[in-house]
Amino acid sequence: MNSTVVRALLVRGMLAGLVAGIPALVFAYLVGEGPVDAAIAFESGHSHHEAGGEELVSRTLQSTAGLATGVLVYGVAVGGIAALAFCFALGRIGRFGARATAALTALTAFGAGYLVPMLKYPANPPAVGNPDTLDKRTALFFLMIALSVLLAIAAVLLGRRLAATLGNWNASVVAGAAFLAALTVAMVFLPSGENVPHGFPATTLWEFRLAAIGVQAVLWAAFGVFFGYLAERVLEPEPAGQRVSTLAA
Repeated sequence: MNSTVVRALLVRGMLAGLVAGIPALVFAYLVGEGPVDAAIAFESGHSHHEAGGEELVSRTLQSTAGLATGVLVYGVAVGGIAALAFCFALGRIGRFGARATAALTALTAFGAGYLVPMLKYPANPPAVGNPDTLDKRTALFFLMIALSVLLAIAAVLLGRRLAATLGNWNASVVAGAAFLAALTVAMVFLPSGENVPHGFPATTLWEFRLAAIGVQAVLWAAFGVFFGYLAERVLEPEPAGQRVSTLAA
């Protein structure tokens, strides 16, 4: 794959991330903003700080323009990264076409890049988590992402190496078991980042975390479908003869 094709796929990955961010934004606004408002209300009702401080950014702006900016910029960024991962994976994980490879890339990004790390360090709404430990919790979350992705790559390589002797199915089972075992060890030894204040509604916390997972699921599902279409157009263009016959018809 030459640099021109990689660049074309990178641009299309960023475009697909932007487009995928739109349904994710709608989901975040309709499903996620309710738990956020409930968490803010809890924080306001239990805050011991003196009132009277001027709000720098209104809640209305945060839940509209701020949310849109965050989700769409995030979609563009991860779309570009996923496009580069797609370029690396194409032809190396099996005889899959562009659409299937895009779907597998999106599924891996969602699973190893978000869902698995969130099992150890779940997303927290306002009022949950000590502000003094924010940097530490952020670093631990990114460390968990790196470990999850590296272990997933190692599991794929292990499965490919064992396939010749054990067969594809048995090799996949062994590689999957090795991934789960290594991931379990990492989760046990990494410190916990949980710090839920006393009296915080469990329903609000549960709804917020489900909404956070839902936003990512919608984003990566939409990305996999749309980027697969765009990548196929780049890598498997319509033959010239077929275009001519289509135009003649």
